[in-house]
Amino acid sequence: MFTGIIENKAQLIEIKPNQSNISFVFESTLTGEFRIDQSVSHNGVCLTIEQIEGNQYQVTAIEETLQKTSLGILKVGDFVNLERSMKADARFDGHIVQGHVDQIGFCKKITDLNGSWQVDIEYDKTLGNITVEKGSICLNGISLTVFNSIENGFSVAIIPYTWTHTNMHALKVGDKVNLEFDIVGKYLAKLYKPFKGK
Repeated sequence: MFTGIIENKAQLIEIKPNQSNISFVFESTLTGEFRIDQSVSHNGVCLTIEQIEGNQYQVTAIEETLQKTSLGILKVGDFVNLERSMKADARFDGHIVQGHVDQIGFCKKITDLNGSWQVDIEYDKTLGNITVEKGSICLNGISLTVFNSIENGFSVAIIPYTWTHTNMHALKVGDKVNLEFDIVGKYLAKLYKPFKGK
């Protein structure tokens, strides 16, 4: 389990296609603290550390993951947001994040607010996911607060620290983003579904 509080970034060094899967080699200053079999969130996707060599390490995304996330469009040189799994005795600074991306969204607009940034995201509402005003969303692994919540989109505000210390500053209009919706909201929506319209 994760909390959506980004620890560091990793740069993609090599892409290794392997049948329907892709192995990625990343480089990070956090690598020395990783271990084989550890789960680490990469742009919100939980991946297992397979190999470590110096400050580089390898993870693999299977076809299912590549279809439901934006990992498949990564290019050598791109940066991803990193978060190790939460410690049982740690403070819960973000919200409950599983590292299981629900769907891809698209960056619709970025507004410079002279000290912060507003990012507007659009997503396919037919997949059944929802946001609520002042609720939580995990966007590329980052725990953020929703506003302007509508059926197929929402906005988030990015403070300077997050803008600088994650890959948000590289986001462009039209880019794909990984979205994990709040797990509590997903359970409530599923429980409510049989009673809808009654």
